[in-house]
Amino acid sequence: MQASSSGRPYTFYLLAAVFIGYLLFLYGPMFCIFILSFQGPQGGLTFPMRGRDIYWFIQLITQADTGDMVGAITRSIPLALIVMVLTVVVSVSAGLAFRERFRVAGPLFYVAVASLVAPGYVLGIGIGLMFQLLGFSTDWWSSALGAQLSWTLPFGLLIMFAVFGRLSRSYEEAARDMGTSRAETLWLVILPIVLPGIIAVGLFGFTLSYDEFPRTLQTTGGTNTLPIEIWSMTQNVTSPSIYALGTLTTIFSFVIIGISLSAVALIQRRRVGRLA
Repeated sequence: MQASSSGRPYTFYLLAAVFIGYLLFLYGPMFCIFILSFQGPQGGLTFPMRGRDIYWFIQLITQADTGDMVGAITRSIPLALIVMVLTVVVSVSAGLAFRERFRVAGPLFYVAVASLVAPGYVLGIGIGLMFQLLGFSTDWWSSALGAQLSWTLPFGLLIMFAVFGRLSRSYEEAARDMGTSRAETLWLVILPIVLPGIIAVGLFGFTLSYDEFPRTLQTTGGTNTLPIEIWSMTQNVTSPSIYALGTLTTIFSFVIIGISLSAVALIQRRRVGRLA
């Protein structure tokens, strides 16, 4: 394999160029949206920029031309938090249950993750029709909640199964030998060890719910969540306000991811410190 004057093979620079191109392809449109969102009142949807201002962010708050954006946010965030909590509770409970062997474990697992392969839009229509047949009204806190759980729970289950699959039972046995009860072993030993996995499940639950569109479209009733409101904006809003919204939601998503990763890093650092 030929090497350059720096001693590295030429394939290294080729792969580095491919990776840089991938990053530009992935984040280039995002940076364009960021830049175009900071335009003046005469700004448009394409370059060149027309002025520099936060005018379109103010338009989002005042809702002059953007619909019920504040209402959509106040529905999406509580819904995402509820989905996150339920996903964590059910996933951790299922992970603990599946550590024990029982007869229908295999079929039950495949039933639990089957919704991953079902088309989200079709699944949302089915849930909406089921609520109508039962005489219940569709809303963001009921039918949309169930539709989103059908998307987040399989991911949570897969993560927790992997986490508990790597957890040695020797920790529990050592704790029980020291006289702890089952509840104390769970609270003081098992949960602290699997806490990074729990944070990962919570992050998946929140972000997947916050961004979910196809399963929510037919199940929110007369109120919109944020992804549906953004989709509605693309139908009738032709101003940089939609770019301003994209900037805010992207920053919010990165903040949530940063907080989660920082929490995991802090947990790992404390463990290393205790071992040292």
